[in-house]
Amino acid sequence: MKRLLLVIATLLSLTVLLAACKKSDDTSSAATNPGSTPAQVEATPAPTELPPYEANVLTGEPKGADYPEGQRITAVMVNNIVAARPQRGLSKADILFEIKVEGGITRFMPVFTDYKTIGEIGPVRSGRDQFFRLILPWQALYIHEGQSVVMQQYGIDYDYGKLNNNDGANGYRDYGRVNWAGKSYNAGTLALEHTMYTNSDNIANYITSQNVDMNRTYNSTFFNFVDYRLSTTRDLSNSMDSAYSDKYGPVVSDGQYIEIVHSQSYKTRFIYDESTNQYKMQQNYSDGQWRDTVDEAADNKVLTFPNVIVLYTDIHVYPGHEAKDLQYAEYAWGGVGYYCYGGKCEKIYWQKGTPLEALRLYYLNEDGTCSDTPLEINTGKSYVAVTDVDFAENFVHSSLDGVDLSSATTVTYERSYVEDDAKAGETLGSSTDDLTAAATGSGEAETATEAPAQETTVNETPAQEEAPVEEAPAEEAPAEEPPVENTEAPAEENNVG
Repeated sequence: MKRLLLVIATLLSLTVLLAACKKSDDTSSAATNPGSTPAQVEATPAPTELPPYEANVLTGEPKGADYPEGQRITAVMVNNIVAARPQRGLSKADILFEIKVEGGITRFMPVFTDYKTIGEIGPVRSGRDQFFRLILPWQALYIHEGQSVVMQQYGIDYDYGKLNNNDGANGYRDYGRVNWAGKSYNAGTLALEHTMYTNSDNIANYITSQNVDMNRTYNSTFFNFVDYRLSTTRDLSNSMDSAYSDKYGPVVSDGQYIEIVHSQSYKTRFIYDESTNQYKMQQNYSDGQWRDTVDEAADNKVLTFPNVIVLYTDIHVYPGHEAKDLQYAEYAWGGVGYYCYGGKCEKIYWQKGTPLEALRLYYLNEDGTCSDTPLEINTGKSYVAVTDVDFAENFVHSSLDGVDLSSATTVTYERSYVEDDAKAGETLGSSTDDLTAAATGSGEAETATEAPAQETTVNETPAQEEAPVEEAPAEEAPAEEPPVENTEAPAEENNVG
């Protein structure tokens, strides 16, 4: 019995010893049996030690020599009403957000790693909380001209101070700019709010003159990017959930053509170019045509993105603000979405939680539910749409075979409205928590415990959109072209705010 115990103890000691050797950087020697010829064992190569992870916070790409280490990111509100096109400076953005605002129109928020690389940008437009809440956790410099009364309250509640810039970062007017339709303010055919621009120098002057604290160190990236140090790209066709299907079909499917419906009159689409591994961005216009989304400040360069992300959530009017059609986007509940890359689209889940929590993306489980595994995004620039779930059933992702690329199926509408909601110095008289509680109908503020992400039913009839009214300008802008006749209720655009 003692001999047996001694043998067991010896074997255990040998196991521990071998394990300890494997963890050592030194070459391990082979254990030999008495009376036998020692076997030659090759040393196990040590794993290659990766350099420190130093990624661009917005793209996941390796930082270059000119990376602005320790500097805040910058976000700018840019007009996307049809009359404001083409815009300037969008091609420089690392992430471009597009979200619905009043009357079914959409607005852009380009986000930049370094404000010094922006160049000229605009037309600059007013701030909205559905954009602000996405960059609030990152404490970005937020530049806009004017703001909704709700956005103003968010700036107060979260003590955003001079980081909430409400004058277009010392913006200036380009009265002579000519839009895509040949209209200009000088000719009396273009509204004043389509003429506000700023640039890197003006932003720098604002930062210096107002002593804005731009010091910020980020310990993580905006998305969970594929590690650039591994020199790999995630192929969605071989994704960990590529074999899964839910009640709507395969989790991963064709995505060479992507069409996003934001409202009854605003659409954005992307066409995949295999030769460049980029998605070309286009939008529908008031004449019923699709046109490339271009950057006027970069020789009309067409906007392209390797990553296209579409997130669906409940978007509706803030209670008590129906006359102004101020939109509330529900972030606390999370929802479903799509990640498109390389001509494929992958169904995903997203969560955000409280205003101070960052946006997070997740894979799906085999049963179609939200997993606890963070989604990996390939490195590079990203377009992100936060879209009303009422229009989720209108989302199109397919191959290019058989797709008619000739014309838009929806005509945008433009009408002028004068708003007087968010005058300087006025406040709501209530906190954003109270606003959120009323908007959710739950009686609980958004800062409460995060609800689990649930897939939302997408077969609801889209609600008719009201005409917006925005903040009062110094002068009333001229009316845009009258709406084209259509059987659908028009999503109307506003000129101001």
